[in-house]
Amino acid sequence: MQDDWIGLIPAAGRGIRLGLPYPKELYPVIQNNRYKPIAQYVLDNLTYAGIRHVVFVINETKHQLIGFFGNGNRFGCDISYVVQEQMLADGSSTSPGLAHALDSAYHLVRGKTVFFGMADTIMRPHNVFATAFQHMLENDDVMLVLFDTERPEKFGMVEVDMDGCVQRIVDKPKQTLLTRMWGCIVWRPRFTEYLHDSVQSKGFSDFARIMNEAIQEGFNFRGVHIAQGTYIDLGTYDEIMEMDRQFREG
Repeated sequence: MQDDWIGLIPAAGRGIRLGLPYPKELYPVIQNNRYKPIAQYVLDNLTYAGIRHVVFVINETKHQLIGFFGNGNRFGCDISYVVQEQMLADGSSTSPGLAHALDSAYHLVRGKTVFFGMADTIMRPHNVFATAFQHMLENDDVMLVLFDTERPEKFGMVEVDMDGCVQRIVDKPKQTLLTRMWGCIVWRPRFTEYLHDSVQSKGFSDFARIMNEAIQEGFNFRGVHIAQGTYIDLGTYDEIMEMDRQFREG
């Protein structure tokens, strides 16, 4: 069965807000006097779940990321790299969007169960992907891994019913009563095809819109809440400082 699993990590963003001289995904996290880049955390989450093939979606400048992770042998997996190309020839869109990044790996992930996580995040506990897959029912198309957050304006907030079925995703709301966001996702081949058609045929770039339309069209989305779980996103220096504080405090 694991031959039909594949990890997917989008890392094509330019990280302009941080202005680092290296890819944001290589931001150093120091623990026990050892260096660990931020992107290795989600990679470890994937390999812990038994994933043996992981795809990084990158842009043409991410040679340092390739240099560090290489073919994946040091990390217990095989790593492939896919370059997300710009959509517009005039250069007006340097970031075609998350949905386009995910679909850039279509030729590698089609027909497989996809385990998707972001490259600039730390998720705890280590078994988040394993937990998600264990909770998937035979007719589930997509499983969202849910974390509590006090910053809904930063995330895709998720509304679920009493049975854990996802009703809708509200992306980065300024005000909401929802308290749980999705941090990573596992999906089956049916949704891969739907995503591909939405990006390539319909021209959609908004991943939340694609998920909501899939729900409306009868796809089975469910959520599993990670009680006492933590999700750290390194998008700004304030978030980096908060991460450093949490690691110092254990």
